[in-house]
Amino acid sequence: MRSPNLGQSPLRVRSGDSGAAVVDFVLVGALVTVIFVALLQLALVLHVRNTMADAASSAARYGALGDRSAEDARARAILLMDGALGPNYVQDVSVSVKNQDGLEILEVSINAPLPLLGFFGPTRSLEMTGHAVITR
Repeated sequence: MRSPNLGQSPLRVRSGDSGAAVVDFVLVGALVTVIFVALLQLALVLHVRNTMADAASSAARYGALGDRSAEDARARAILLMDGALGPNYVQDVSVSVKNQDGLEILEVSINAPLPLLGFFGPTRSLEMTGHAVITR
């Protein structure tokens, strides 16, 4: 019996598959790049959120100390946020004293943009609040 491919190369390349590896490489490379950038952006969002929560709670505890005031808490929150995220990133820091169950509670609220593209995003979309009992 004779082989039907006698005299021909055993591997035949179909003309329709020519260059498919290049296209696959580009598409997979683009997909991996988009996923990597999305993960970096998610990490930045979590960093900003956690920094705001820490600054709000630390400022509230600082302002609730016996020799400190609400204005000291506000200045401390701005100092912590400027040191971690850069100057002028925070849009608003509000401080209030509330009575709850006979206790005076200092409340520090920080508003900042949600970073959707780098540090840019919609204004006042993230708000974190810290509380501390005033010990005077």
